[in-house]
Amino acid sequence: MRILGIEGTAWAASAAVFAYDPDDPTPLDATNPVIETDAYQPESGGIHPREAAEHMGEAIPTVIETALDAADGPIDAVAFSRGPGLGPCLRIVGTAARALAGTLDVPLVGVNHMVAHLEIGRHGAGFDSPVCLNASGANAHLLGYHDGRYRVLGETMDTGVGNAIDKFTRHVGWSHPGGPKVEAAAADGEYVDLPYVVKGMDFSFSGLMSAAKDAYDEGTPVEDVCFSLQETIFAMLTEVAERALSLTGSTELVLGGGVGQNERLREMLSTMCADRGAAFYAPAARYLRDNAGMIAVLGAKMCAAGETITVGESAVDPNFRPDEVAVAWRSDESVAIDPVETTERQGAEAVVTVEADRVIKRRLPKAYRHPALDARLRRERTVAEARLTSEARRRGVPTPVVRDVDVAEATLTLDRIGDRDLAAALTPARARVVGAHLATLHDVGIVHGDPTVRNVRIGGGRCYLIDFGLGYHSGHVEDHAMDCHVFEGSVRGTVAAADAENALSAFEAGYAEAGDGAVLSRLREVEGRGRYQ
Repeated sequence: MRILGIEGTAWAASAAVFAYDPDDPTPLDATNPVIETDAYQPESGGIHPREAAEHMGEAIPTVIETALDAADGPIDAVAFSRGPGLGPCLRIVGTAARALAGTLDVPLVGVNHMVAHLEIGRHGAGFDSPVCLNASGANAHLLGYHDGRYRVLGETMDTGVGNAIDKFTRHVGWSHPGGPKVEAAAADGEYVDLPYVVKGMDFSFSGLMSAAKDAYDEGTPVEDVCFSLQETIFAMLTEVAERALSLTGSTELVLGGGVGQNERLREMLSTMCADRGAAFYAPAARYLRDNAGMIAVLGAKMCAAGETITVGESAVDPNFRPDEVAVAWRSDESVAIDPVETTERQGAEAVVTVEADRVIKRRLPKAYRHPALDARLRRERTVAEARLTSEARRRGVPTPVVRDVDVAEATLTLDRIGDRDLAAALTPARARVVGAHLATLHDVGIVHGDPTVRNVRIGGGRCYLIDFGLGYHSGHVEDHAMDCHVFEGSVRGTVAAADAENALSAFEAGYAEAGDGAVLSRLREVEGRGRYQ
């Protein structure tokens, strides 16, 4: 079959034709799919929605005509990007797709733009069930296939990674897009400290960008700020990608999104995967930036699976989340693998050696991070984990006893507790206990920082909280809600849907009984934020 894909979520008016054989997965090459793109370039500042829509209206007919002229045969279906993206641009593309499908009398396929970023990588790599890091202008998140959908394992809590970088470059006075200019300037820079904000597998860029602007205004050379922005932002993304691999047990990672064209980001991800024995794949640049090729590839798979829509079902959605898509074109294994208890385990940031009565946790240097940043994080997290583990225990929350701390070697020795992770033994009753434990911590101003199903140990009828390395003190309801959000995200990404909802209801009931109801109200706000515009 031949699929015409049309992309127009923001700046790129693009059309592509992909020849696809469902029985013989079609390789990607220079001629298949054929891609024709006309990108909008603002005269100043960032993307202006009205100007982008005007460009889309002018360019879409031309790129479609060019792609169709290059097609070697008739078109069997029309696929288009339904969202997420800029509403005015999406509506132009949706209208063009409906009209063309009607004219050709072929099926219509509505594609989620972010899932397309993942699928083009999975298709090109030949991976079975990878974790995907999507790093684009308006988005930044980690996805993994589980229980019929692509689950969001972690995401930005404020702005997309590309938009964050663009905010800094606009402040400096550079034209759009800012990413390539930061990459070029960074080649001559040196490292300076900037805020590093990771909350489990979620992350935030707002404070980092404010600090970068302040550093530039105070006279720090722009090359140094650019170098440090890359080292900090991309280390954050690489860390959360490794954390997602650790949570799910996956050994495959794919990269998606326009920011993925950055050489330093690809280098960091490749190094991290090599160090933990995982496979890494980054598509060619023409599939990383916004393009209709990925829309056509996913559209072909959806069409082959019968996932077509009627004109009445084809309304665009500027906030179309990837986890809202029912993934009918896949029925293979979940990205989440049942954890296996071994005497040595490699987590997201440490190697844990299990002995008869104790565990030794070593935060080994991360080769992908800048040495100064890496040393700071290893030191700070070792100290935080030792202090908060002991403090939580004094407050009545079960944790392992800390026997020894070696800050210089970033090593902790703790009592061995439990015989399995909560990931292997989740029940509503245990989820309820975890909710109560977090509420107890929050009531005394302790934020765990990474309370996933892998950081709760089960044994002797108790639920122990472990790994406080990302923890800190805070009495703010937002920080407490984020702790709950991290736990709930880890459940949704690794547990069957029906079991997950029962467990999460119990978790929130346990939290409500012991904690502040305002935290759960804020949790609903966190879940509903529009981070996909």
